[in-house]
Amino acid sequence: MTVIKQDDLIQSVADALQFISYYHPVDFIQAMHEAYLREESPAARDSMAQILINSRMCATGHRPICQDTGIVTVFARVGMDVRWDGATMGLDDMINEGVRRAYNLPENVLRASILADPAGARKNTKDNTPAVIHYSIVPGNTVEVDVAAKGGGSENKSKMAMLNPSDSIVDWVLKTVPTMGAGWCPPGMLGIGIGGTAEKAAVMAKEVLMESIDIHELKARGPQNRIEEMRLELFEKVNQLGIGAQGLGGLTTVLDVKIMDYPTHAASLPVCMIPNCAATRHAHFVLDGSGPASLEAPPLDAYPEIVWEAGPSARRVNLDTLTPEDVQSWKPGETVLLNGKMLTGRDAAHKRMVEMLNKGETLPVDLKGRFIYYVGPVDPVGDEVVGPAGPTTATRMDKFTRQILEQTGLLGMIGKSERGPTAIEAIKDNKAVYLMAVGGAAYLVAQAIKKSQVLAFAELGMEAIYEFEVKDMPVTVAVDSKGESVHITGPAIWQQKISESLAVEVQ
Repeated sequence: MTVIKQDDLIQSVADALQFISYYHPVDFIQAMHEAYLREESPAARDSMAQILINSRMCATGHRPICQDTGIVTVFARVGMDVRWDGATMGLDDMINEGVRRAYNLPENVLRASILADPAGARKNTKDNTPAVIHYSIVPGNTVEVDVAAKGGGSENKSKMAMLNPSDSIVDWVLKTVPTMGAGWCPPGMLGIGIGGTAEKAAVMAKEVLMESIDIHELKARGPQNRIEEMRLELFEKVNQLGIGAQGLGGLTTVLDVKIMDYPTHAASLPVCMIPNCAATRHAHFVLDGSGPASLEAPPLDAYPEIVWEAGPSARRVNLDTLTPEDVQSWKPGETVLLNGKMLTGRDAAHKRMVEMLNKGETLPVDLKGRFIYYVGPVDPVGDEVVGPAGPTTATRMDKFTRQILEQTGLLGMIGKSERGPTAIEAIKDNKAVYLMAVGGAAYLVAQAIKKSQVLAFAELGMEAIYEFEVKDMPVTVAVDSKGESVHITGPAIWQQKISESLAVEVQ
């Protein structure tokens, strides 16, 4: 019988969540670096360089890899020979207390993103609780815990289908991945759950993402069962789609494909696919009664030394003096370095502004001729102006875009991933522009922010409207004033290049 103290579990959860906020798993760093070295698309290579540089900065600075510090998911395997010492809480409460400690740690405050009453008031719980917790009671005298922090951008791209038993899972995946867009911040991992029931498939898809990246080892030794054969087939074929890093087109869309299966009903074939993003964050620890768990930090030499430079062709602009005529000369795929003042605003702020416009009320901030950055930053610590402040998924703002552009005179928007057809048409009609920052490089982006203040909707917390003053913040022209989107043209070009290369290999 092993005796485990309540506070040992609480502190271990808290320590693990802090740990994964600034340390990528070593296998992820290595896989991303390998993809960076073989990448031929300049835009994709540039994005991966920023992700790798950001990863090293976060490891040394102990600040979050991504501003979206995630919804916490826990898998706990509790041994039947475990007894709890001094327990005044249930396991759920212990784990949630660990989450609370981690997210409110003064030295590295993490962003509180969890909203209670999701279909109603959507009020922030302020401490990122509650976590999503899965238990299994197993033989043994230890408690094994997997902890992950899952960002909303990738979680929102989860897909599920109840296929017919005769349907091809590979075909479904290849048809579905392009519909996910780039909001999940590729390159990352795909977790796939097959079988069981609908909810079992979803849990397996999430659980299998806790495993290490080992696709190249699998490829080297060869598959030993049907699941491993499917992993290799999907890894090759998904990358042949040419989606690439950040959806800009390239050779690597996934770093690994993970699959877990379970027996299912004769009439059923449930399949769930959940992506992990470029801020893949998870840790595993075991409690054996000897005290809180200890996690070993990756050695600094595990991080590649990469220097990012904008290049001589980058366009440096002053947002304070920019005119509508200026942005009409910007070309799709062009690197722009932003200087001056920009506004921020995401879902809640846009909803509030549209409600005010519909009532004929004056907005608290004049948007005319301004740029708005879709971001919910982490609170600053120490002498920081702002915490990590990477972009959020732009497509969530698509439904507001036309009204905001036409009724306020907003000139441009900054976010991550693609824009949908309705937003692209609105951008074209209003001769505006959409710029893309790299998702997964939040701490690196924050270094360009020199001043920050809340201008409106302070009660919305991280979703308030801020004004940032930036210096040389790197972005890419993703949709120009004529409506051309690099998220459409880039993958199409690289899919064609990959197809032609494969055809030559066959000959």
